[in-house]
Amino acid sequence: MSASMRSRKSRTLLTLWILELALVMIAVPAAAWLRFHDDPAGHQEFAEWLWLRAFMVAMAVTGAMAAFGLYQVHVRHKWVDLILRLTLSFAFGGIALLVAYYLLPAIYIGRGVLAMTLVLGFAGVLLVRMGLFRVLRSDAFKRRVLVLGAGERADLINQRMRRQSDRQSFVVVGFLPLEGQQVLVADGLLVAEGGSLMDLVDRLQVHEIVVAVDERRGAMPMEQMLACAQRGVTVTHLSTFFEREAGIVKMQVADPSWLVFSGGFDHSTPRRLSKRFFDLAAALVLLLLAWPAMLVVALCIWLESGGPIFYRQTRVGEGGKHFDLVKFRSMRTDAEADGVARWAKTGDDRTTRVGRFIRLTRLDELPQLFNIIKGQMSFVGPRPERPQFVDMLDQELRYYSVRHSVKPGLTGWAQLRYPYGASVKDAEEKLKFDLFYVKNHGLVFDLMILLQTVEVVIFQRGSR
Repeated sequence: MSASMRSRKSRTLLTLWILELALVMIAVPAAAWLRFHDDPAGHQEFAEWLWLRAFMVAMAVTGAMAAFGLYQVHVRHKWVDLILRLTLSFAFGGIALLVAYYLLPAIYIGRGVLAMTLVLGFAGVLLVRMGLFRVLRSDAFKRRVLVLGAGERADLINQRMRRQSDRQSFVVVGFLPLEGQQVLVADGLLVAEGGSLMDLVDRLQVHEIVVAVDERRGAMPMEQMLACAQRGVTVTHLSTFFEREAGIVKMQVADPSWLVFSGGFDHSTPRRLSKRFFDLAAALVLLLLAWPAMLVVALCIWLESGGPIFYRQTRVGEGGKHFDLVKFRSMRTDAEADGVARWAKTGDDRTTRVGRFIRLTRLDELPQLFNIIKGQMSFVGPRPERPQFVDMLDQELRYYSVRHSVKPGLTGWAQLRYPYGASVKDAEEKLKFDLFYVKNHGLVFDLMILLQTVEVVIFQRGSR
């Protein structure tokens, strides 16, 4: 992903967050005015810590919105889904505030003011989202993209990003076939060259050229593409386009040279230190909060089927090294008595009654916090697989070993974007997201994934 495109998307998200943060903050004094309009003394007392109180409310609400996936670049929400997520965000934000008020009584704003703040803030944020949705639907605010090529690679754009929701930030003005190369794109989507590439770019008011040719040797009009680039038209590789717009690395078009020269793969000392600090802090905080639930789960497993309570399984970690992953046992003790590794499936009859519940709620994953503390795993990263599956998938899937260049994670980008994988095809789909994470991981990205994992757990997506 080009630095300019990445920064543009980041600035857009940052602007949206700042706008909605300000809206919720403004809702606090508005609610206070409504509550104390006939009580000047009460209003004056409330105003002493007004903006600190407003900031705390706004941070709690927008933090909950991030946890429910409302600041994701690559996810498009339907109206019903948007309203549901907003409702849950404000509800959980309100609950978080009640906990905060218990710990810090000085910032308490009162139940009446809080309730009116949440109602006003919800209305304001919903109106902003509706307005943005209407604005962004207009082609006038989208990047005009010309696809260079009309063969198998170019047609992947129509296959993978065919819906209007997939094209909220761009509009394809046409596909330009190259002489001597196959044409698979429908005739109605093709454009005739009719002069130089620069003339076509001017005529169609193109902002970006996406290079999607099947055969590049001697086929691409490099001089004309250079002329377009000099005029400010962005020239983008198809792999970079998929990475930016869909949040995946499309393996059919990602060649080794692109992976080498496209940037990413940050393993600098500051990044390693920040990731380790993030892992330890998140694991210790979650362990502090979850230990009572872990004791209850352990007791339930023992009461239902006796020991062992924990299940240890060899997994492949960073650099291909093996380690023992620890989980609460959710299956019968004879689940793999024959020694053959099997993927879990829907309605797996090897699962115990307690096991079905803890799998559904992800409570079985909590002992992996100790793997994180020991440094064998990270909080965010590709999920670790068993050596038997890794050996098979290395043979079946291109670039599968690249995911082992970072520590495996308790949660990850693929877990947010794709349901539970139980086949080679599922593993291939998840690998697209894992490679995107490996190339683009960073502290902010990790934090966003961690927050959005809350949504996965609450809506029970991807569990088996």
